[in-house]
Amino acid sequence: MLHFRSTTLLALPLLFTSFLAYGQAGDPVPERNLSALPSDTKPSGEQVRVPIPPDAPRMSKQTRFEIIRDFETQLVYARTAFPMGAKGLQLKQGVITPNGEDLLQALTLWGPAVKAGDPAHISFVHIKDDHIHFEINGGPVHRKKWYQHIQVSGAGGTMQAPQDDPQANPHGSFVDVYFGKYVPEMTAQQLRDLLVPVLDFNARNKEQAYLDTVPPKVKEAIEAHHVLVGMNLEMVLHAKGKPPKKVRERDGETEYEEWIYGEPPADVDFVRIVGEEVVRVETMKVGGEKIVRTEKEIILAQPEREAKKEPEVRPPNAPSLRRPGEDSEDVPKPANGAAPLPPPTDLPQPSGGPGETVTTR
Repeated sequence: MLHFRSTTLLALPLLFTSFLAYGQAGDPVPERNLSALPSDTKPSGEQVRVPIPPDAPRMSKQTRFEIIRDFETQLVYARTAFPMGAKGLQLKQGVITPNGEDLLQALTLWGPAVKAGDPAHISFVHIKDDHIHFEINGGPVHRKKWYQHIQVSGAGGTMQAPQDDPQANPHGSFVDVYFGKYVPEMTAQQLRDLLVPVLDFNARNKEQAYLDTVPPKVKEAIEAHHVLVGMNLEMVLHAKGKPPKKVRERDGETEYEEWIYGEPPADVDFVRIVGEEVVRVETMKVGGEKIVRTEKEIILAQPEREAKKEPEVRPPNAPSLRRPGEDSEDVPKPANGAAPLPPPTDLPQPSGGPGETVTTR
C-alpha cells in the first residue's frame, strides 16, 4: 500500500508539467501553416497551386517519362469543345486559340470531337521543344499498332503485318500547350493546372464537369431543374432530362417542337424549342394558373450555320469543256434557260448548179 502511494506522488509532477505544456481547456489552438505542409498531407478538398518558376531549367528526360506515363490513357472531362480533325486547340498563358466566333466556325465546319462536359481520353502525349502535344480520342491521325511494325522473313519472302489505312481520323482532336523558348521542368500537378481551361481532372462525373462550363445563372437553374428562355437543347436535357412527350407543330412559317414535362394533377411545363433554342416556356399550375415566359432570360453565343464562301477566282487560261465560241457560265441567261438564237446573216446563195462559178460584185 505504501509503495502504491509513493508511485502516485512521483507521477503527479509529470502530469502537472504536461498539463502546462499543452495548455488549459478552452485555450485557442494555434492555426496550422498549410503552406509548410507537403501537398499530399493537406486536408482533403484543398489544393495549393504552385506556379512554375520563370527560371526553371529544361525538362529532364526522367520527368518526360513521368509526364507521359501519368497523362497517357487518362480519362478526363472536357471544359470546352474540341473541333474534329487537324483543327485542334492551342493553349498559351491560359488563352485558348481559336476562341469565340473562330471556334464556333471551326465547330460548324468540322464538327465537335468532344463537347463541353463530355468525357475525353488522352490517347497520346508528345513533348516537343516549346510545347506539349496532347491527342484527344485518338487524335487527328491514325497511328500504327505495335504489331504493324513486325516483318517476318522466310523461304516464301518477306511477310508484313496487315496495315490499317493511314488516313486522317475524323473523330479525334488535340491541344498543344505552348511555353516560352522551351518546355520547363515541372510536376504533373503543375501541368494539370495549366490544362484547367480545356480539361478537368477533378470532376467526379459528367454532370459536375458540364456545370463547370456554363454561366453561373444557367448552373443555378440546372441544379434547380428549371428551364430558362434562351437555353439550348443540351442545357434543357441537363435540367429536366429527356421529355416524356414531344409535339411538333407549326406557327405560320416557323416550325417548333413542344417538349412536355409532367402530368396532371402535378405542374406541367411546355418548353417550346425553335432550332436549338428555347423561345417559350409555359407552366400550368395545379390550381389552374398559367405562367408564360417569352422574354430571353439568358443570351448565348450562336454558331454560324454556314461558313462564308469567298467568290471563286478562275485563272484566265483555265481549262474548260466548253466548245469554241460557246458562252461562259458567267454570262447571264434567260429565266427559262434557253439561249437566244443568233440573228440570221444575209449571205448570197449560188444560183448555178454544181461546178459553176458565181461572181458577185
